[in-house]
Amino acid sequence: MKLINRDTDYAVRALVYMARSPQQVCSAKALVDELRMPRAFSRRLLQVLSREGILKSSKGKGGGFRFRKLPAKIKLKDLVEIFQRDFKETRCIFKKKICPDIRTCPLRHKIQGIEKKVVDELAAVSIADLS
Repeated sequence: MKLINRDTDYAVRALVYMARSPQQVCSAKALVDELRMPRAFSRRLLQVLSREGILKSSKGKGGGFRFRKLPAKIKLKDLVEIFQRDFKETRCIFKKKICPDIRTCPLRHKIQGIEKKVVDELAAVSIADLS
């Protein structure tokens, strides 16, 4: 099971890096250099974070990205939802398709409980906690 995908991982890394100086504008180039991520990938990631209200962007000389939302208010759960949509295992872990016993399966009910705990843990951790 892969809990965090590449986009979410890089978003967390970028935001933790930016949270070290939360009032400063951070350029995409600084993130590329510091985190060693591809330039086009970092721009797309930052644009998504901007569109979702996490960051705000400014263009021109001295432009870049800064926090729109306080790092303490940005939860890992928010980032998972932005980049991975919903964190739910909807298929049977033994089959490639939806199981016909999905409503009555005792294993499925246990997995749903585990998913809830994971989501609760992700909701408890902020970018400020990681920086």
